Parts: sequence; structure tokens; C-alpha cells
Amino acid sequence: MAEKVVELQVRIAGKLFVLRNTNVTKALLDAEPEPITSHFVVLGTRRFPPKQVICALTGLDRADFTTHQARRTLMRLGFAAGRRGAGPSAATGGPDTGPDRLRPFVGQWVAIKDQHVAYAADSPHRVVAWLAEHGQKADSVFRVPEDEVAATGLAPL
Repeated sequence: MAEKVVELQVRIAGKLFVLRNTNVTKALLDAEPEPITSHFVVLGTRRFPPKQVICALTGLDRADFTTHQARRTLMRLGFAAGRRGAGPSAATGGPDTGPDRLRPFVGQWVAIKDQHVAYAADSPHRVVAWLAEHGQKADSVFRVPEDEVAATGLAPL
């Protein structure tokens, strides 16, 4: 099923841009998310600071616009947004708590900070490197198990 293309004409820092939701996804496909200090937008299973996304799309400097403007623009393009630490109702894309919150990360290593996934990668080395590069600390780092048997450590019958 084809993704619905949303196009938005927006003025940021006095310059006119035509942004498409498909361009957002493409621009950040291989990008590593920066640490979330407060606000975030959800792209797939990853969270990005809104300013990082708008900078990647437009080439503008972060000082040229506000986080609120970036967040509002991305929400108008159809992306879920939220605020870190404001509780589950803060994310417009759904809660970040409960048993299914780690489902998108099955088989990956995750760094958890304040009950949120700060970063996920295929190896613990990449997770630790990202934390060190961004001066972050995690409450825990672990591999999300594939199933309940792996999670409980039960031996097969």
C-alpha cells in the first residue's frame, strides 16, 4: 500500500520551502538521532529532535528557527510528536509505556533513559559509542529478546 504524500509550503527563517513527508523519511533514513532533551518527533521507530530534522531538510542553521516551529511543521506533515518526561499522554503518536513499547526493537540493543528508548542499534558497541559520542548516560542497556522464552531464560523442552 502506497504511503500518502503530504506536501506543505512553509516559511522558515524568511525562506519559503516546499516540504514533503516522504522527503523527511528519505533525508533521515541513515541519520543517527541526536539526544532528545525535551521535544521529539517520531520517524518510524526512532525519535529525533525536531530541529535536527528541519536542519537536514532545509540546510538552515538551528539558530534560525525555534523548536516549536520545527515541531509544528513536522506534525502538519503527519509525524507524531511528543515531549520527553511529560508522561505517556505527551506523545501524539501514543504512549511510550506498557508491554508493547519495545516491540519495534526486538533483537536490537537499546539504551533506556528515564523509561524511554534513548537509542537502539544492532550491537552493544554501537549503543555505547553513541552514548559516549553524545555525552549521555543510560539507566540500562540490554538486548530486546525475540520471544517470551528468550526473555524468561527457560530451556527448551
